[in-house]
Amino acid sequence: MIVLIPAYEPAQHLVELVRNIRTRRPAQQIVLVDDGSGPTYAPIFETCRSLGCDVVTHEENRGKGAALKTGFAHIEARYPGRNVVCADCDGQHTLVDIVRVSDEVARQRDAIVLGARHFAGDVPFRSRFGNDVTRAVFRLATGIRLQDTQTGLRGYPASMLGWLQTVAGDRFEYELDALLQAKRDGFRFHEVPIETIYLAGNESSHFHPIKDSIRVYVPFLRFALSSLVAFAVDAALLFTLMALTGHLLASVVLARLGSATVNFVANRRMVFGHSERVGRSAWRYGALVVCLLAANYALLATLTGSVGLHLLPAKVITEAVLFVASYQVQRRLVFRAGRSLTVATAEDPATDITVEPAGPAEVAPAPFDTVVRGVSEPSRP
Repeated sequence: MIVLIPAYEPAQHLVELVRNIRTRRPAQQIVLVDDGSGPTYAPIFETCRSLGCDVVTHEENRGKGAALKTGFAHIEARYPGRNVVCADCDGQHTLVDIVRVSDEVARQRDAIVLGARHFAGDVPFRSRFGNDVTRAVFRLATGIRLQDTQTGLRGYPASMLGWLQTVAGDRFEYELDALLQAKRDGFRFHEVPIETIYLAGNESSHFHPIKDSIRVYVPFLRFALSSLVAFAVDAALLFTLMALTGHLLASVVLARLGSATVNFVANRRMVFGHSERVGRSAWRYGALVVCLLAANYALLATLTGSVGLHLLPAKVITEAVLFVASYQVQRRLVFRAGRSLTVATAEDPATDITVEPAGPAEVAPAPFDTVVRGVSEPSRP
């Protein structure tokens, strides 16, 4: 197993973590990726190198995703066949938890192992809120319930290193994109509970709440944008045809055919990254359009007739109601992944992840009794 730590402007406590790992497990190989930290931080990386770390350097800051991919490529080339555990360089991951995730990767063999925090106690609001939102979006996008979608403590089997280098994204969005792509490509998830640690309110993080959140949520935003464009096309055609014909059913049908074509093309490539032949997904999408068309007409007729709403507000309400249903059907049936998932949980053998019970009393004994709590190191942009 290789411990991979991407680091941007790390604190001195990175050295303490490395020293403890090397002391407890002298043979443990650690790969550090210096993501363009600059000359000021060179002594820290030199000290880590003197302790036996393999240090790879970016000349300029390229982002966490790029640093991780550089590390994966380096490990695949230099240490073939070795599993990888990725840990953050900000004091959030204890030595006990790093080893626990490592052991679980070896047991699971072909699953992505996620160290899942439970956000109990004194957790910064933006961290708790960010994870809650991302977890909800991820569940909406995939149907999978994960405890912690933003964890940086993750374990990967050696067989996945090549695949990890193909995942899009160079900054904070990379790790969520990896989970979304893993779901599409049929990989398993397994969560193990880890300690939740935030130091000084995580105040030195380089995460920009607005800019980086947009990057993190961009896969779902693509679907929302594509749906918004389709809605605009559909509404424009509906109002035009109603003005010309005065016939609601004919106008709804023709408008939906036009907007459905736009939506299918956009979602097939830009949202779901679907590579199946057009014909196979087109007939499934066509069936969805027919169902949505019937629901669309029924709701519009009810809202404009029985309720007495004007056509515009009725149209907005109708599209909002059908938005979530459309996304789930497209993700699960229309643009479904080519491989099937074969994962079970303790509670339900038909679900997509394995989640161990949380809680201090349920955490399995770890090989180490040392917990390292470094001061917060700035996260990379």
